[in-house]
Amino acid sequence: MITAEVKKIIEENAVAFATSDKNRNPHCIAVGDVKVVSKNQILIGDVYLRKTIENIKRNNNVALAVWSRDWKKRCVGYQLKGKAQHFTSGKWYEKIKKIHKGFLPKGAILVTISKLIKLG
Repeated sequence: MITAEVKKIIEENAVAFATSDKNRNPHCIAVGDVKVVSKNQILIGDVYLRKTIENIKRNNNVALAVWSRDWKKRCVGYQLKGKAQHFTSGKWYEKIKKIHKGFLPKGAILVTISKLIKLG
């Protein structure tokens, strides 16, 4: 599902990460230090994601969007939909601590992708 091209775009650009709150209102943030860890899984560090984590605990359906930075040369993007899990210990948390630059993350969010849509 996640090809080498999609992986490159995800890992080299900011990613829009959307959840919904208890009233089903959308909540969207930009995240960095996103890593593809398998053909259908993405790992994200939880640094300042309090509202996002609250939303995931109530409803783990999430969406992400990412696009290439070079709009003039080649505009391509992807929407990814899936389910998120939050970890504050264990394998995924240890992995994100090694990946994350700057602040020590409070946790790791593992998103298992069920649908990938090419944009543009």
